[in-house]
Amino acid sequence: MATILITGANRGIGLELAKQYAAAGDTVIRANRGADTSGETIGEVVPLDATSDASAAALAGLLKGRAIDLLINNAGVSGPDPAHQSSTSMDFPAFLNVLDANVLGPLRVTQALLPNLRAAANAKVAVISSQMGQLSSAQSGFVAYRASKAAVNKVFQCLAADLKDEGIAVAMLHPGWVRTDMGGAGADIDVTTSAAGIRDVLAAMDTTRTGRFSAYDGRALDW
Repeated sequence: MATILITGANRGIGLELAKQYAAAGDTVIRANRGADTSGETIGEVVPLDATSDASAAALAGLLKGRAIDLLINNAGVSGPDPAHQSSTSMDFPAFLNVLDANVLGPLRVTQALLPNLRAAANAKVAVISSQMGQLSSAQSGFVAYRASKAAVNKVFQCLAADLKDEGIAVAMLHPGWVRTDMGGAGADIDVTTSAAGIRDVLAAMDTTRTGRFSAYDGRALDW
C-alpha cells in the first residue's frame, strides 16, 4: 500500500480523496491549515499553511525520513468577491494572496517534500488545477482564480520536466465542476465521482505521461 499526503483535506475534494484512499488500505496524511473541522478520524492529521515557508519546512521536519508515494496539492482559495475580481476592478492584495495560495503554495510544499518523494519508488505529484485556467478559453470572471490556475499549470509542467529523470511523475488535474463549498450546490458532479476519477487518473500515471493537463475523467485538456 502507498503513503499519500493530501493538502487541504478537511473538506470537499481533499477530504473525499482521503476517505477513498484510506478505504483502499493506503496510509493517508491529511495536511490542513488550522484545526481539523472535518469531524472525521481519517489517517494522520498534520498542520500546514501552504503560504508559509516556515510551515512547509516544519512539515518536512515532521515527516523527515518517511517516503511519500503520492503528494496531492489540493489546498487552494477562490479569491475575492467576483465584483472585485475582474480585469476592470481588482482587489490587488487579494489577488496576491490567491497567487501565493494557488501557485506558490503547491510548489513550496512540493519542494519541501522532495526528499520524501525521492525516498519512494516511482513517486507521483499532482496539483488540483482547473479548466478555468485554460488559455484557450476567452471567458472572463474570477480573473485572479483563472490566472492562478494558468500559472500553476505552467509551474508544474516545468516541475514535470525537472523530475522526470528522477522517476517522479507530475499531473495537473481539473476535478470537474464539483458540488462543494467552493463549487456550489448547482455544480455538475459530486465529490465521490470527482475523487474516484482523480484516483483512476493518478493510478495510471507514470513518467511516460508526466506533465499532462487532464480532467478527472481522463480527458486531455487544452492549455
